[in-house]
Amino acid sequence: MTPSTTPKAEAAPRSCKPAAALMAWIFPGMGHLYLGQRRRGWLIMFGILFLFMSGLLVGGLDAIDLKNDRLWFIAQAFNGPIAFVADFLNQALVQNRPEEERLHLIGLGHVNAIATLFIALGGLINLAVILDALYPINRSDHPNRRSNDA
Repeated sequence: MTPSTTPKAEAAPRSCKPAAALMAWIFPGMGHLYLGQRRRGWLIMFGILFLFMSGLLVGGLDAIDLKNDRLWFIAQAFNGPIAFVADFLNQALVQNRPEEERLHLIGLGHVNAIATLFIALGGLINLAVILDALYPINRSDHPNRRSNDA
């Protein structure tokens, strides 16, 4: 046989795992934990929650705002229900106050923009993670991979 006619090893078809994708959206990293990829799930969880919490610490609750920053919120929503809870708290605790009180609670200028970007970036990364959990690759054929993925 010539090298061009040598049959290639067929890759196993990807299977669809909607439960893992849903779990990955509900809480970042949980979809990969469900798939048995513990180390990867914990690293995903730490990375995305670090971006989310850093954004909240830098810009406060005002960094997540469905009413005023709808396009940014679309990206932030992929962080999961925690983004909706943060938006609810923002609307209830910050946005419903009188103007003079609200000025002390909202993030202004570049700080708020950076915080919004951190949270949106975490959401977009989690979108890629959700898609990876939806169609996981069979990783058992990797030569250096341990069978328990620890």
